[in-house]
Amino acid sequence: MTQNRTALIVIDLQKDVLANAYDSDGVVSRVVGLVDRAHAEQVPVIWVQHNDEAMPLGSDQWQLDDRLVPADGDARIDKTYGDSFSNPQLPALLERLGMRRLVIAGAQTDQCIRCTWHSALILGYDSVLVSDAHTTEDGEFDGIELPARVTIAQTNMYATWGSVYPDARGTATAADQVQFV
Repeated sequence: MTQNRTALIVIDLQKDVLANAYDSDGVVSRVVGLVDRAHAEQVPVIWVQHNDEAMPLGSDQWQLDDRLVPADGDARIDKTYGDSFSNPQLPALLERLGMRRLVIAGAQTDQCIRCTWHSALILGYDSVLVSDAHTTEDGEFDGIELPARVTIAQTNMYATWGSVYPDARGTATAADQVQFV
């Protein structure tokens, strides 16, 4: 039997981040299902949580949504930048565990999810974006309204077409289609 080399990374599904997020209940529900499946299949689950002045480490805003409960053996990574790989503990953990494929879910689609997904590819990890398990809030840039559902769809389109790097491939798939092995 070959060792499973896949990890589930859950990014920033924290109370403050989810407060105005699109379909937050649906996303959290699908992530709960992914976490349960990962645990049942002995796939490592890595919880990433952002902290900054508006969401200080340990504060109520910083806490994960109440429906998301890490298991005792799950890894926890704190970060202060959008890219989860900005904390050197994440690549070190993945290396120690021998992971080569990442399943990524969480928030914010247009920031932490995109940065982490793309960095994973650049670093040589095959990366699966869970297309219905990431979210963001409505935004605006340069006077142009950016509804969350459009940002999510555009990110899924980009990932679905696949980004191919010399040593990695990226894709997107729905939560109920995710294969950990």
